[in-house]
Amino acid sequence: MTTLGRSGLTVSRVAFGTWQLGGDWGSFDTDTAIAAIRQARELGVNFFDTAQAYGFGKAESLLGRALRDELNRDRDSVVLATKGGINPGGERVRDASRGWLRQGVEQSLRELGVDHIDLYQVHWPDPDTPAEETATALQELVDEGKIRHVGVSNYDSGQLAGFDRVRPVETLQPPYHLFRRAIETDPLPYCREHDIGVLVYSPLGSGLLTGALTPDTTFPADDWRSRSSAFQGDNLRRNLTVVDELKAFAADRGATVSQLAIAWTLAQPGVHVAIVGARKPHHIADCLAAADLDLTDSDVAEIERITAKGVQVEGASPEGIA
Repeated sequence: MTTLGRSGLTVSRVAFGTWQLGGDWGSFDTDTAIAAIRQARELGVNFFDTAQAYGFGKAESLLGRALRDELNRDRDSVVLATKGGINPGGERVRDASRGWLRQGVEQSLRELGVDHIDLYQVHWPDPDTPAEETATALQELVDEGKIRHVGVSNYDSGQLAGFDRVRPVETLQPPYHLFRRAIETDPLPYCREHDIGVLVYSPLGSGLLTGALTPDTTFPADDWRSRSSAFQGDNLRRNLTVVDELKAFAADRGATVSQLAIAWTLAQPGVHVAIVGARKPHHIADCLAAADLDLTDSDVAEIERITAKGVQVEGASPEGIA
């Protein structure tokens, strides 16, 4: 367990993420996904991350359903984080205006089936809404008891500072993995300086670092990776060669390459939590073991030496999609 920066929340170092349950990763079996969520809770995960935009309520509803008994019995034993500020049917997709955020919180409360959200995050920065409006709106929702803590996702240091001038940003959720390290320059240093809790998403590179892919891997049309440059051609081949070398290095230490990649992420100064998604129970059990994998300085140096041969993913997130 760790304290999530200045939020003060006590959370598991590996959180269960639900992006894969909103429909962007192709079809899945609902009962198996629910079993994966419950398995994570049984194994000690108390931190669950979702978003209104993940199927526009589908993932939130599924998460609430999976955890219903415990949420009814002991609400404070589970830390629920969700995100808002995305409006695919509106005039602009990114909408962190007061009205839309308030509407989003109300919908998320209904979908999750709870009376408060532990951590509410602005999903993406909205260039058309002043930081003062966004931060003030979220503080109003804190004052009303509908949300407990406020964070943001995909913000840079300048955007964090703008929000901070109105009310403290308690957490940041950025993409981070061995093939995507831009946050080390900005905004991770800002977060360390201001004790902002950092919960990173895609620590396994959306599958790149699992060891399960081959150069011939293809994805169905309803899986966003079918449109991503990171999962095609020479980019994929080069990075999978790196993964094979990492896999051998991990095996020498009695670990899987997934565990190695997550442990490396958690070893970085200023990173509090790694968010890992799973649609099957055995996947989450493997990932959780990464929190107990201690990497020496020489281990970290060797991992970075191997990874330097790969291709860094840049541009928008998801990986390589403009």
